[in-house]
Amino acid sequence: MAQPPSPRPARRRGAERDEAIRHTLRPLAEGERPAPLVVATLAAVALGLVNLGLLAAGQAGRTGPLAVYCVLMLALAAGMWTRRYGAVLAFQCLLAIAVATGVLFLLRASSLVDLLICFGLIVPPGWLFWKLIRVLARIQAPREPGTDPADEA
Repeated sequence: MAQPPSPRPARRRGAERDEAIRHTLRPLAEGERPAPLVVATLAAVALGLVNLGLLAAGQAGRTGPLAVYCVLMLALAAGMWTRRYGAVLAFQCLLAIAVATGVLFLLRASSLVDLLICFGLIVPPGWLFWKLIRVLARIQAPREPGTDPADEA
């Protein structure tokens, strides 16, 4: 006689699963910068400096918006380096815009070069966006009582 299959353990859903994941997160240690955060910071610095160089060389058509973009990128880089939640979240929004732009351009791609450009706009920003999700969670994770340097002051 065949044994009936054993019931699978109940799968956690929704808030219960989220709470279990939150308990496994450990907050960022003092001065800790995970690799995705460093990559995002370097990308923001590179974008800001390259465009600042174009602005200084007079290669930019409209200087006002480009100057604002340069300041924004360098400010986001500084905010991400100091592990500010808002700066990482704002950079993730820019990454999401890049991915969406790549997907929209993909609809009109007519050559192999177009496809490569589209995937360049989709894959690296998408990967960085995905990796920054955990970094955001760790930035926001509550610290254990007594481990926050602000508690000692």
